[in-house]
Parts: sequence; structure tokens; C-alpha cells
Amino acid sequence: MTKSAQSAKNATRQATKQATKSSSAPRKKAEGFTDEERAAMKERARELKTEARRGADNAAGESAVLAAIAAMPEPDRAMARRLHALIKASAPGLSAKTWYGMPAYARDGKVVCFFQGAHKFKSRYATFGFSDAANLDEGGLWPTSFALKELTSAVEAKIGALVKKAMG
Repeated sequence: MTKSAQSAKNATRQATKQATKSSSAPRKKAEGFTDEERAAMKERARELKTEARRGADNAAGESAVLAAIAAMPEPDRAMARRLHALIKASAPGLSAKTWYGMPAYARDGKVVCFFQGAHKFKSRYATFGFSDAANLDEGGLWPTSFALKELTSAVEAKIGALVKKAMG
């Protein structure tokens, strides 16, 4: 590109910048991560640092999960406590750990299933989900997360069966 062509291109860019700056139209707020999402990412970064320092310490993971559950508001706390007991009974081979500040259960360090309280992202329901480490594959389509409004005995039975199946 010649010098004069480059100068013309730069002048056009500068004029466009000035026109954009002087526009009186109100600017929309940039859409990005919510405060809750940013907090979850920071929590995950802290978890990774902690895991790197302590290694695969199951007792520490269990303590972290119990602390995360205790910090939840009701009704998430009650639901998380029941799920914790159910998962420990259904799949004793899974180790408890926190994942984005929420209770999760892992095999060989990889999260298999997790609970996300409704309060976490100001949702109208809690979520119980499975990662790709869960062996739930069923044809070309299968559910990986479920909305939870309450834990009935039928829901607990279904979750217990899914957790067992996820262990493969």
C-alpha cells in the first residue's frame, strides 16, 4: 500500500472514530457476564488453586461441600443436604468437591454430577446436572440436567438411579 493510500485510510478511521464519539445517541450497556457469573468464575479459580495445593484430598473436598451447603439459603440448603446423602449412598465411589462454589461429585477428579442452588443465579428452580463424564448416553439425545423445585421420594429414586447409571 502506498503512503498516500495509507494516509487516506488512517484519516477515514480517525473520522469514523470522531463521529462515533460525538454521537448523541445513548450507548447500550455492554452485555457480558452478570455479577453472579463473575463470582462463580472467581470461586472456580480459587477451587483450582486449592486443589493444586492440596491434591486429591477427599476429606477436604467433603468439608468444602458441607461448608458450601451450610452457606446456602433455604430451601436450597435442605435440598442440597438430601442430595448429598443420596449421592453418597447411591455412588460411594464419587468424591465430593466444590465446583463453581456448588456441591459436585467426581470420579478420578472429573465432575460427574453437580447441584446448583436456585439462589446462585437468582433462578426460579435449582438444577441437578451431569457432565460428559457421566455414562448416561442413550442414543442420539439424552438429558444432562434437571430443574428441581422439590425433592419427593419419587424424584429421589429417579436421581439415585441416574447417579448409579452415570457411574456406568
